[in-house]
Amino acid sequence: MGDGETLRVAVIIGSTRDGRVGPAVGAWFTGAARRRDDMAVTLVDLADFELPSRLPDTATAPMVEFAARIRWADAFVVVTPEYNRSFPASLKQAIDVAYDEWHAKPAGFVSYGFRSAGLYAVEQLRGVFTELHVVTMRDTVSFNLLDDGVEGGRPPPSEALDRAVTAMLDQLAWWGCALRSARTTCPYVC
Repeated sequence: MGDGETLRVAVIIGSTRDGRVGPAVGAWFTGAARRRDDMAVTLVDLADFELPSRLPDTATAPMVEFAARIRWADAFVVVTPEYNRSFPASLKQAIDVAYDEWHAKPAGFVSYGFRSAGLYAVEQLRGVFTELHVVTMRDTVSFNLLDDGVEGGRPPPSEALDRAVTAMLDQLAWWGCALRSARTTCPYVC
């Protein structure tokens, strides 16, 4: 990593819908990320937080807890399905719960869906995260739930998917280390 410190990565499951495959996708990806020795990976499932549908004047306990998880992380991986060519409302609500906690950190994406493999959701998330001063990784991990071998959100082993995971995590590690060092040396202002 360059600075000798393990990168703290939060893998965020963005769907809260009943019958979702997000937890399976998140567990699959988290397992792959935890094989690296340069990252401490934690899973953050939005279904575990009772975030309000309207943002109140005073933060609720679940809002404070979620923001603390984001503050803890040096980097993020957002696991998102594609709903109607976009990402879930639950994910947007969670993103809006935190603000400063996102700044000057990198984010990667794991997307899934039908036909487009969730890539429309990723492209919309890039714009949202740019507004929050988050650097998004060029490479993504994505797959089509209709492909043969995808069962319950777990894609079959493949060299192409392994290369995609490695490329995205390598970029995330580089940016995470660089931005953490920069935030320590010179606090970020926006």
